Amino acid sequence: MPPLRDKNDNLSSEFMDALVAAIEGGDAAAARSLTEDLHEADVGAILEQLDPGQRPALIQLLGDSFDFTALTELDEATRVEILEDLPPETVAEGISDLDSDDAVYILEDLDKEDRDEILAQIPSVERLALKRSLDFPEDSAGRRMQTEFIAVAPFWTVGQTIDYMRDAEELPETFHEVFVVDPAFRLLGRVPLDRLLRTRRPVKMSEIVDEDATVIHATDDLSSVARLFQRYNLISVAVVDEAERLVGIMTIDDAVDVIEEEADEDIKRLGGVGDEEVSDRVWSIARSRLPWLCINLGTAILASSVIGLFEHELQKMVALAVLMPIVASQGGNAGTQTMTVAVRALATRELGPHNMSRVVGRELIVGLLNGVFFATIVAAVAVFRFGIIDLGVVIAAAMVVNLVAAALGGILIPLAINKLKFDPAIASGAFVTTVTDLVGFFSFLGFAALWFGFS
Repeated sequence: MPPLRDKNDNLSSEFMDALVAAIEGGDAAAARSLTEDLHEADVGAILEQLDPGQRPALIQLLGDSFDFTALTELDEATRVEILEDLPPETVAEGISDLDSDDAVYILEDLDKEDRDEILAQIPSVERLALKRSLDFPEDSAGRRMQTEFIAVAPFWTVGQTIDYMRDAEELPETFHEVFVVDPAFRLLGRVPLDRLLRTRRPVKMSEIVDEDATVIHATDDLSSVARLFQRYNLISVAVVDEAERLVGIMTIDDAVDVIEEEADEDIKRLGGVGDEEVSDRVWSIARSRLPWLCINLGTAILASSVIGLFEHELQKMVALAVLMPIVASQGGNAGTQTMTVAVRALATRELGPHNMSRVVGRELIVGLLNGVFFATIVAAVAVFRFGIIDLGVVIAAAMVVNLVAAALGGILIPLAINKLKFDPAIASGAFVTTVTDLVGFFSFLGFAALWFGFS
């Protein structure tokens, strides 16, 4: 059997060639032999690498041995494409064996018509549970919660609870606690499994329940829930509805997925590519990038208009045109560094009203220090290249001014956008670049005009 991965931890060409040969030859036995012992994450990686037409073919070949959890490892576009190519009954049978949170994650991106067609193939009890989760807002805890959990009455003993878990046929695949509820199913608290197993059988659950356990509401925003997991090192959390009834649980794997998705989203937005995926079609990619390229064109035209104000000075000293991009470029890079740190700090709630002035002051000092450092270097280069000491003084002053402006713009612009209730990851880049270009060109050419007395 060929190895799954090569020495660089990429999927090996030998493995992929063998699998593609099995798919194209319709050899189900070979396909199963190659994939039967693989983790769902590895199967997801394989599906990403296959051609679009080969993905549903592989799933059909594997039949019951294909774990639909692997689809949760794919990007949205690839997952939807696969689901649309599979018969509804195949999808329904596959997700019926999954935890409800994974099933919802797979179904939520489909068109309502396709989703309803799949749900119609699922038994009524499971179908109602999935529909209830899908009815919650897209970015809410209710959409990602798992509806399989263990809940018992407070008057049950530890022994009864343990016996129930041993005898019950349908329990969650993985669980870390038992919940205690009243007759109306309102949550009274939780009992961790380690505490349950260390307690004698006759003790009632009400005597060992943790009534102060963290609870989230089904309508809570996913990003705030993920931060809760991160802040308090939680493994799982109960989810309640508006009447404080227990309706599900959120687990750490879901929280990690949310954190990863948000980080991925912020990185893409900083680059102006929206929610683009490598599997997207050409037209979709071009259309998503177009708005930000238009904005960048507008800011470039604005910067060029500043240069136009000093056309006379540029004609008199060509060296200005040679050195001018250095000031703007260095400021742009410095501003992007500060902006990246600021956007991340805002996203993780590390930057707030109480430490804002301290962080802004710190960035100002960093900008000043870097400005002085690079001013010295670029001044020496200018003097060496053109033999004009005054030119070195001018570009040094402009470098200090622009790096200070870059530091302030990199921190203040994301803060201002966040204050206006917009996502700073989306718009900060264009504004910061504009500030550093404008300040860089204007300061350098303006200082030159004053210093050399151009008229």
